[in-house]
Amino acid sequence: MGRKRTNDTERARQVVAQEAARIIVDHGVRDYRVAKEKAADRLGMNSRGSLPRNAEIEAAVAEHLQIFGGEGHEDLLRLMRTAALSAMVMLADFSPRLVGPVLAGTADENSAVNLHVFADSPEMIATEVGNMGIRFRPYERRLKSRRGQIEMYAGFEFSHRNETIQATVFPVDGIRQAPISPIDGKPMKRVDTNAVQELLEHV
Repeated sequence: MGRKRTNDTERARQVVAQEAARIIVDHGVRDYRVAKEKAADRLGMNSRGSLPRNAEIEAAVAEHLQIFGGEGHEDLLRLMRTAALSAMVMLADFSPRLVGPVLAGTADENSAVNLHVFADSPEMIATEVGNMGIRFRPYERRLKSRRGQIEMYAGFEFSHRNETIQATVFPVDGIRQAPISPIDGKPMKRVDTNAVQELLEHV
């Protein structure tokens, strides 16, 4: 009986993860917690015990895009990574790193290109982008540090090559310690321009 209950629970988590992935891709919901709660509600599964972890949802998003996205998704990913590389070259003085869905391959048409940049002050990034004649919108992002503390970081959103770029600003020494990923609880994966170039060559 215990094994059947375990299998039923795992199946329920899988079904919720698949529905959450569909909500994320089809409706542009970016918050995994919101997506899985909506999915559970739609499926009549309101027990928190059966809700999938964020890592399970990300895997379901990748599977959904692979099954339903096909070549169209590959083309989109290539365009987004090309825009990312171009923006990183543009911000080369600030040691840009690509993070998030565009790096992981789980980006969709509602995703932004997420960059981490490193400077003595956020104003340096604003000045650099502004001097290029690019209009931008400031934002703040809450991220968890390795010490488990929530810290606020300034960022700037702008359009480049028809893609939305979000450049979040860290202190110069912040390049050594990535914030914690809300997906798997590990330090976020960051890659430099050379790695993005390699990704483009192997797509």
